[in-house]
Amino acid sequence: MLALRELTLSHFRSHRVARLSLDGRPVAIHGRNGAGKTNILEAVSMLSPGRGLRRATVDEMIRRPEGVGWKVTATLQSLHQLHEVETWVEAGGSRQLRIDGKTAPQVALGRIARIVWLVPVMDRLWVEGADGRRRFLDRMTMSFEPNHADAVLTYEKAMRERNRLLKDGQRDAHWYAALEHQMAVAATEIIANRKAALHQLIAAQAEAETAFPTAELSLIQPDDTDLPESETDLAQAFTENRPRDLMAGRTLIGPHRTDLGAIYSNKGIAARDCSTGEQKALLVSLILANSRALARDFGAPPILLLDEVAAHLDAGRRAALYDEVCAIGAQAFMTGTGPELFAELGDRASHIEVSEADGSSHIEEVTT
Repeated sequence: MLALRELTLSHFRSHRVARLSLDGRPVAIHGRNGAGKTNILEAVSMLSPGRGLRRATVDEMIRRPEGVGWKVTATLQSLHQLHEVETWVEAGGSRQLRIDGKTAPQVALGRIARIVWLVPVMDRLWVEGADGRRRFLDRMTMSFEPNHADAVLTYEKAMRERNRLLKDGQRDAHWYAALEHQMAVAATEIIANRKAALHQLIAAQAEAETAFPTAELSLIQPDDTDLPESETDLAQAFTENRPRDLMAGRTLIGPHRTDLGAIYSNKGIAARDCSTGEQKALLVSLILANSRALARDFGAPPILLLDEVAAHLDAGRRAALYDEVCAIGAQAFMTGTGPELFAELGDRASHIEVSEADGSSHIEEVTT
């Protein structure tokens, strides 16, 4: 099992101090808008590598007006082990991490916990630019292969340096060679990781009976061009494309331009052309497929963060979602404005009310 047993927030967003004792069941969190529900989910997301579900800076998470920094502490059950995890920021500092009392890099979180989320800003995933879909794809990929984050960072760092040379009009090949080699090595890993993740998602969709629609997924390059997959071929492609890149002042080929394509299987139409409700259902379907695939790959389903999950879901699909979450065995943190949105869960979940008073958020467990 993968689940939080204890969670403590200190000066995190609207929470001066908040403590939760959990038993592994899903967690239904309700309260008025602005009470601090999403802040709890964001705190949990900081137990994974990266910037969390809001992609906020560490300073933005500091509770005001105190401005003393923040800390999230958790007892995490990961398969058959318990881990004590602490991550924090002091005012003006960078994010720190300790696992079982020892300083650790963020990528270490991906080895003991897998956390997947769905937040309202993602509802427009299929109709906005490719950047958001690429981040969505990379988050899912990282849930299977935590080191994927390092490959992406390495590639992006080398590409930024190459783009600087391109903008400066630098034409000396020696300046580019080392950077293009770094990009090719990292890009090879990125492409392989994404393809493996997509294969797992497609298989998980095919193997399950679900109330949610399935999607035909694909990786798309601009203008339907083929992206080389070997390190040698990628390095050669970067070299050959250098004249075009110099004219554009940026790198025009590579995994940084990959898009995630999705077709609503039953209707044969692109996700971008579906209704708002269908687009939301497709997103939920992919999150559930990710969870099923991870249950097989990692040995336990991920911790799910489903913010305002009831939006755009009718009562039937909402009940189906809760049934599937419970069947998968995932500890899902779900938020909504009222307890009636989680009535179908009953005692299959812990129920928590979040309220706001005197500038602070307060949490209280309620009985169903």
